[in-house]
Amino acid sequence: MAQVVLERLTKVFPGPGGESIRAVDNLSLVVEDKELLVLVGPSGCGKTTTLRLISGLEEPTAGTISINGQVVNQLSSKDRDIALVFQNHALYPHMSAYENMAFGLRLRHYPKAEIERRVKDTSQTLDLNACLDRRPAALSGGQRQRVALGRAIVRQPKLFLLDEPLSNLDTQTRLQMRNETARLHARLGSTMIYVTHDQVEALTLGHRVAVMEAGVIQQVAAPVDLYQHPANRFVAGFIGSPPMNFFEGTVLGKRDALVFQEAARAGVTESIPITVQMDNVSMPALRGYVGKQVVFGIRPEDIACSPSQSNTAPGRTLEAVVEIVQPLGSETYLHLAGHAGSFVARVPATDHFDVSQRLSFLFDMRHAHFFDPATERTIV
Repeated sequence: MAQVVLERLTKVFPGPGGESIRAVDNLSLVVEDKELLVLVGPSGCGKTTTLRLISGLEEPTAGTISINGQVVNQLSSKDRDIALVFQNHALYPHMSAYENMAFGLRLRHYPKAEIERRVKDTSQTLDLNACLDRRPAALSGGQRQRVALGRAIVRQPKLFLLDEPLSNLDTQTRLQMRNETARLHARLGSTMIYVTHDQVEALTLGHRVAVMEAGVIQQVAAPVDLYQHPANRFVAGFIGSPPMNFFEGTVLGKRDALVFQEAARAGVTESIPITVQMDNVSMPALRGYVGKQVVFGIRPEDIACSPSQSNTAPGRTLEAVVEIVQPLGSETYLHLAGHAGSFVARVPATDHFDVSQRLSFLFDMRHAHFFDPATERTIV
């Protein structure tokens, strides 16, 4: 197996106008032996470039790449003992599934009996026995993806690199293959680095998740920690579906309490800015921000909605009008008209709401997040 250490890794590409495009910027990361680490971020954030640097398909501008303590910057891809699974399955169309899986071993002059054993064992693991004699055109999308995975598995490499391998599949097949990938990792006990732009996929697959933006790793953490304790506003907004709601405003001191008051918007007169009282847990960290600007964030599931006549805690209850109702079967998303724009609440599917209905809603301030507007770092 393999431990991967990236130290101050940088990759700069020349732009069309002669400018420098910094795709990966001073990135440091340790992927532990037998870990499944997911690199996640929006398109263009540098995650695929990072994978290509590790695989040897790109040369770093600066920094080092180590696998099991050996610096591999000068090693070619074939000498790094890495298997790379692409977004495009890249199967040979004139070869059967068996031949596609065996091809790499034949190039390395493995004995025929060893090739037969590895392909048969892998096809059993991936449930491909029934279609080993079929060519890619006769396979479903999920089967083609399993063949691509099988071609990597038969080599028994130290490290698997998977570059958005499920993004071309339909939703149901993608969910199935996501589960298969998790089972496969548990079975193989191998080190895997998995790239995706899908944050749900990242949270469900990764032992740890590294969130990237503009070539920089914003945070590396276990999925639950990433969701509950984001390091900055970008991570808080990127991780979670629907994303976290954000409100800009000021921290005010009122007697022994602290209050967040949403900033007034020029030309907006129909709605009242949000004003909510802080929870005791947030108050110590925010006392230094009294009179200063902050960004208040709260996730949709931490907003409870009820008819406006409902009795709720004073200082925590506000009113909004329903703009859109999105039923999803197990739950419903309500898009609510706020002072500076709409925000989203996640409510039980059993509750019924109508467009243009006026509601009172309650923020669960125990789960509130606050960010510094200048640095975007988390305050609490």
